Amino acid sequence: MHITPIQLRFNDIDQMGHVNNAVIMEFFDLGKSEFFTAVGLPPEEGEFTVMVVHVEVDFHSQIRYHDKVHVTTRVDGFGTKSLRVVQQVVNDTTGEPCATCKTVMSGYSRATHRAAVIPDTIKERIRRYQDENEN
Repeated sequence: MHITPIQLRFNDIDQMGHVNNAVIMEFFDLGKSEFFTAVGLPPEEGEFTVMVVHVEVDFHSQIRYHDKVHVTTRVDGFGTKSLRVVQQVVNDTTGEPCATCKTVMSGYSRATHRAAVIPDTIKERIRRYQDENEN
């Protein structure tokens, strides 16, 4: 599992006094970017990458301006050309999840601009990273 600390900004807060749901989606995007960079697959580099093809989000509790939160990110499984990412925004004080995101990502070739098989070397790199960073 990868942990990304989140710094809340004043402009993340909506008129209801909590972090806007659309902003929480940005937290999940940041978590995915940090995760794939940590495993050696930075989103902006290389011929092979992964891209989002499906997202499901459940919002559990509000996040207020002075709350301290982080995003956890892990790959939950692989298909031939896809992987499943599970993430949570977690309140640092209570340890409770504020939101949960399940994302399906497709392997993608920048050369062909098409879906691509996820190489076994990348699957193994992700597994190894997660084994080494189990929390």
